[in-house]
Amino acid sequence: MPFELQPTLTGELIELRPLRAEDHAALYAVASDPLVWEQHPAKERAGVEGFRRFFEEAMASGGAFAAIDRSTGKVIGSSRFFGYDEAASEVEIGWTFLARAYWGGRYNGEMKRLMMHHAFRFVTRVVFLIAPTNIRSQTAIQRIGAVRNGSRHVRGTEHYLFEITPAALEGP
Repeated sequence: MPFELQPTLTGELIELRPLRAEDHAALYAVASDPLVWEQHPAKERAGVEGFRRFFEEAMASGGAFAAIDRSTGKVIGSSRFFGYDEAASEVEIGWTFLARAYWGGRYNGEMKRLMMHHAFRFVTRVVFLIAPTNIRSQTAIQRIGAVRNGSRHVRGTEHYLFEITPAALEGP
């Protein structure tokens, strides 16, 4: 069975559905907050042109999601699957961001868990590539059981490699 990169995933707080062209304005309203990108190397995503490039890449990836707050129906962020490698039995989850009102609570954890539970139907390892300066994302991913296992260079820039397996996701 091939990896389905854009299913609709529903949790208690969030619904993840395939990103659509008509999500651009609502997602830009979230992404235009410079604090969303404060620790990220691509700070230009808060601007019109930087976000346009980001959004076009997300749409072209075939694995991007809009994160919807189930209680309000509003777009509150995005994430995506990328780099599915059947031979290595891994997929990357990344490009995740949420509106600041949703930071520090259960939303990011639920989003990642929904994506990981889906991914583990097809792979044995999920990876996250996070910039060394992005402490907030590193902390968030470690909270859900990911561990750092080296680094990878992406477009000439070092990123820390975090990984999680099904056993780590389920916990003790």
